[in-house]
Amino acid sequence: MTNPFAARRAAFRALHAEGCFALPNPWDVGSAKRLAKLGFKALASTSAGAAWAMGKDDGQLTRDEVVEHLRMLCAATDLPVNADFENGFADTPEGVGESVTLAIEAGVAGVSIEDWSGSALYDLPTAIARLKAARAAIDASGQDVMLVGRTEGYLRGNRDLAPTLDRLKAYAQAGADCLYAPAVTDPEEIKAIVQAVAPKPVNVLFWGPEMSVESLGALGVRRVSTGGSLAAAAWAGFDTVAKRLAEEGRLAPKP
Repeated sequence: MTNPFAARRAAFRALHAEGCFALPNPWDVGSAKRLAKLGFKALASTSAGAAWAMGKDDGQLTRDEVVEHLRMLCAATDLPVNADFENGFADTPEGVGESVTLAIEAGVAGVSIEDWSGSALYDLPTAIARLKAARAAIDASGQDVMLVGRTEGYLRGNRDLAPTLDRLKAYAQAGADCLYAPAVTDPEEIKAIVQAVAPKPVNVLFWGPEMSVESLGALGVRRVSTGGSLAAAAWAGFDTVAKRLAEEGRLAPKP
């Protein structure tokens, strides 16, 4: 039987070979279809956007809910989908491997595993073991799914480059295909990350209006994701109009 996701996975890996591409993060089937119509080459899920759409906060979805969400996104378009898979919904390497297997079965072309437990960064040996378990699960599946090693230090307020570089280099050695440290914004620090893990590709999160695909590509970045920003923008527009309706009884601003 033909694997319906094989071509998407191959195309996704090829996107990382050169240049820099935008990787927008839809939060439901409708947003995924709209992004596909705009001509994007790949998509990624967003844990925050998915949670908000289900009336929860980021980090509150169960593994089963997230896997089903990924299955819906992968069925919504023919584009490859990278999974924002949080910490793999497990602390142990065995649990991470089990979760990654479920994400692969849902159809993803990439899976991102964080080193944040929900309250702190995993110690480095544990974080490495978790990435190795994810790598082993992908290899055992026989599917060409990209593994993204993600460190949360900057996003959680520890804006220290040295330990971030140490972790990203260790994750690359543990089998990650792509490396990611969300919330790094300084061009020199981004360039240092790119150089530290080369030739493996680096993902950067849009974080501030000064960033662009072009400027990040010039630093050697291969892909730029939006995280929950598209979902946040959509909900902000919704809140503005709904608040006007509740307070003024109208949808449009007063002329």
